[in-house]
Amino acid sequence: MSALAMQNAAHLSRRKSCWLGTPEIYFRKTIDNSRLVKLEDPRRAREMKQFSFALCCLFLLVMGYALQHFRAIEYGYKIETLRAQRDGLTEMNRALRLEEASLRDPERIDVMARKLGMQSPQPGQVVRMEADADGGAPVMASVTPVAVVSVR
Repeated sequence: MSALAMQNAAHLSRRKSCWLGTPEIYFRKTIDNSRLVKLEDPRRAREMKQFSFALCCLFLLVMGYALQHFRAIEYGYKIETLRAQRDGLTEMNRALRLEEASLRDPERIDVMARKLGMQSPQPGQVVRMEADADGGAPVMASVTPVAVVSVR
């Protein structure tokens, strides 16, 4: 039995080696703060008001800068869009002027008229409208005899 006692002692000594120091024990302590009264500090209140005012001013300055910055970017995009639109319209205008010049070509008109069976006008058939120096003045209408030539 002494061997058994030795084993128990060795086992207990091993168990004690795990328990180094005392375990931490916490006790709950209720604190009653109902009798405390918070005193108002006028200096701290003034500092908080100044800090809040400064923070609001900084916020407004940053927002004003951001608004201007984003509007400048937006206007830049609008300007580029309008420039591209202007360039497109200018190119279209050039193309239309070229087409107008080619359609007004008297030689082309004469060739098309001959294909349709038309003849050159006789002297006195063409009445030219004279542009007066007074472009805004009313013009009296007049009837001039026109000869109609038909070929069948």
